[in-house]
Amino acid sequence: FIIGAILTPPDVISQVMLAVPLWLLYEAGVLVVSIVIFLPFSNELYAWLAQPLLKQMPAGTHMIATAVTTPFLVPMKVSTLVGIVACLPYTLYQAWAFVAPGLYEHERRFIGPLIVASTVLFLMGMSFAYFFVFPVLFGFVATSTPQGVSVMTDIGSYLDFVTTMFVSFGVAFEVPIAVLLLVKFNLVKVSALKEARSYVIVGAFIIGAILTPPDVISQVMLAVPLWLLYEAGVLVAQFVEPKTAT
Repeated sequence: FIIGAILTPPDVISQVMLAVPLWLLYEAGVLVVSIVIFLPFSNELYAWLAQPLLKQMPAGTHMIATAVTTPFLVPMKVSTLVGIVACLPYTLYQAWAFVAPGLYEHERRFIGPLIVASTVLFLMGMSFAYFFVFPVLFGFVATSTPQGVSVMTDIGSYLDFVTTMFVSFGVAFEVPIAVLLLVKFNLVKVSALKEARSYVIVGAFIIGAILTPPDVISQVMLAVPLWLLYEAGVLVAQFVEPKTAT
């Protein structure tokens, strides 16, 4: 904004129109640097990512690559995703610093911690999928494989699968944030959220069925945390609900 104020006429719109592209360019540069840092470790990162499946595969089996460029491109995609996740806190901080000057003091006190909490919850969702859901899911798949069938998963298909699961669980863990925002801005009352509990439970299982593969285990392991996180959001929301004037 300082650069925008110097290089543009003294009006807010011109300053913002210059500051936004500069900010985006700077963020893109940081993202590229973050990705480049992880590129040399692409193969190691994919090996770590594949561990939940490899540990459950029968002895003597292994993952395969069905395309010519897959062994090169898939590990690069993994390092790119890791780079994006690694710089996510910094990116959110910069976004916060960008909008903070236009917020009131009480809004800054609320939104600032909310950004930190949303980042932590998203990472917690990804960690929950990796450490708890994947071992159970892949173990079930390995033990239910028909006789005479060898489990030889394509590494590209595996990356697509785990990426979908990471995003699904990461977004699901943002439920408390959504609940807090709805209550804080007086869009929904806490009492209404409590009354909707039965619908939320049904909706959690429907969302689990949509966002996860067609197996009961992953659906339940997404739906149950989704419901519990909703309850946690309702519990915390009672402390931020605007007081009704009497």
